[in-house]
Amino acid sequence: MVELDPLIRAFYAERYVEDSRLVRSGHGRLEFLRTQELVRRYLPLPGASVLDVGGATGVHARWLADDGYRVTLVDPVEEHVAKAAEVGTFAAVVGDARELAQEDDSFDVTLLLGPLYHLVEAADRAQALSEARRVTRPGGLVVAAGISRYAALLEYGTKGMLIEKLQLFADALATGRNHDDPNGFTNAYFHHADELRAEFENAGLGGVEVLGVEGPAAATLEHAPADDVPRLLPSAIALARLVEDDPRVMSASFHFLAFGRA
Repeated sequence: MVELDPLIRAFYAERYVEDSRLVRSGHGRLEFLRTQELVRRYLPLPGASVLDVGGATGVHARWLADDGYRVTLVDPVEEHVAKAAEVGTFAAVVGDARELAQEDDSFDVTLLLGPLYHLVEAADRAQALSEARRVTRPGGLVVAAGISRYAALLEYGTKGMLIEKLQLFADALATGRNHDDPNGFTNAYFHHADELRAEFENAGLGGVEVLGVEGPAAATLEHAPADDVPRLLPSAIALARLVEDDPRVMSASFHFLAFGRA
């Protein structure tokens, strides 16, 4: 069994349905569509090999395989891997982002669309990025997601619940560390955009770009009634595209994506 923070393991086993995360809310749909859009922008042609580290039940591995990529999913949660393996269009194995079993220079693309925000120690994040660089061929693509330092403030502040969580989120804003909340998210690390860029550069990755994923409408979509999401979604996507690299507003996204070359 891969060593994983027990609170994070319990979060996914008991409190969180990972398989539906990106389809059950307006914000989830916005995040999913924008993540697809941004990743596809940088991907090499179909047929390339992709390592999806922290790929959970395969929400991204599915569409990557459907697009024609040769995908291997790695996740530390055995239940996630078993469910992913049932899909049948990509390989799925248990593994740890900090100590990948894959060989040097063995993939054209390595994705870390979850590990960095569950690795609260800087040394662990650095090790995960070092491993991603190691298994990616020279010139290949490394992509990682980070949660914005302001995401929790924006979410709770726009749904009238910030006062009761004020100290928790004030601490997270100051330190980047979010502590397990039985009624919310689990242990995590929240990034500033320039901090995520620096972590990529310190790992020896080149040509680094960091983009906002959901844009300023993330909170609106998070709280929108389900029947209003189809009306709101096109405008939210257009807004996210317009400001994705604007340093003055990109932190209003709940997530960042960082892109670099091995």
